[in-house]
Amino acid sequence: MSKLQGKRIAFVATDGFEDSELTSPWEAVTAAGADAVMIAPAAGTITGKNGHEQPVDHVLGQVSADSFDALVLPGGVVNADHLRLDSEAVAFARDMFTEHKPAGVICHGAWLLVEAGVVDGRRITSYPSLQTDLRNAGADWVDEEVVVDQGLVSSRTPEDLPAFNAKLVEEIGEGEHERQHA
Repeated sequence: MSKLQGKRIAFVATDGFEDSELTSPWEAVTAAGADAVMIAPAAGTITGKNGHEQPVDHVLGQVSADSFDALVLPGGVVNADHLRLDSEAVAFARDMFTEHKPAGVICHGAWLLVEAGVVDGRRITSYPSLQTDLRNAGADWVDEEVVVDQGLVSSRTPEDLPAFNAKLVEEIGEGEHERQHA
């Protein structure tokens, strides 16, 4: 399958990510022909909360949104909490939205989108404990398996990964979404 042939997908995470929320979407986009790229705050390797080690391809601050076709933000409380405090991660996410790129976010990954200021007026889901944060940032939070809003794909937990992955590949395949915005 080559639905995403030639597409470069930026995965942004750091230590403490939810393993399956990185590995499952990674496998889905690469199986569809995309080039998945791991971007993190520091070089080397990042480790998931269950021990998956992922080599880092690029460091935040040394890449730009115009080099990628889509963004994926895995969850994991520690991962998401660290990234939302990283100004380069926040800027990169905002830039991806400014350039109308499709984005996928699952579980706690939405914290970075709150910090980036890109959820106001958007319909989104997440791990339930983020609903107040997302609503306070202007989002219409719903409790659904997968939500698609103008190129933004969101899901709640690892149990939602099959639906999340299918919609993620579909939205990336559609390309830039004019109504995707920062």
